[in-house]
Amino acid sequence: MGVEIRESPVSDSDFEQMKRFVHDYLEASVEKEEEGGRMRWYPWHSADYRFNHILNVTDLATFIAEREGANSDVTRVAALFHDIAKLEADQDVHAEEGARVARQYLETQTDYPESFIEQVCQAVRDHSYQGDLADVPLEARCLMEADLLDKVGANGTTLMLLRMGYEARTHMDANEMVARVLERGEDAVSRVVSDTAESIAHQRIKRVRWFKEWLESEVSGMEELETEFGPE
Repeated sequence: MGVEIRESPVSDSDFEQMKRFVHDYLEASVEKEEEGGRMRWYPWHSADYRFNHILNVTDLATFIAEREGANSDVTRVAALFHDIAKLEADQDVHAEEGARVARQYLETQTDYPESFIEQVCQAVRDHSYQGDLADVPLEARCLMEADLLDKVGANGTTLMLLRMGYEARTHMDANEMVARVLERGEDAVSRVVSDTAESIAHQRIKRVRWFKEWLESEVSGMEELETEFGPE
């Protein structure tokens, strides 16, 4: 159920200031990391990639929230902060740490109502929840659905292919990597609740299937992988 606040407390200038804070926080997290830290190997463990992921999720979450009747301000602010601690905290606690950073920022840099701040922080805390998305508040659900969707489709495929280069794999392994994106997409479809998110997921999965078919038809000697994904 959405929050009761209906007048938007978040101005465009407020939101731009938040974006600068999140970007700078991620950059500082990398600078503090000891040499050889976990974000150094793959580019998606960098501040630039993490910030781009955050912006993708923010756009998607806001889109879903507007169509599903959620409070879009709560959703987009939570989305902006959801991975702010990803580069400095362990995976299993990064959501709680992100909520702590979000609360500290919102309480010291804004004059938003406590009810708004709590809704934002709850969504940030909830976003790594692995259970039924129907069990979390609507704003958190929109964020979680967007987080799942960013790893599906063209973006997810590109990241998988980029990963191949860092693992010194050849293009002959591409079919396997693209199949992983399809698996991720099917997992997203099985978890999302809203009609909006499900529609986006199916559209993105269809594009990946097309790419996989083209890959199999154009690369000589590429063996088709057996997958559970048949035509829609």
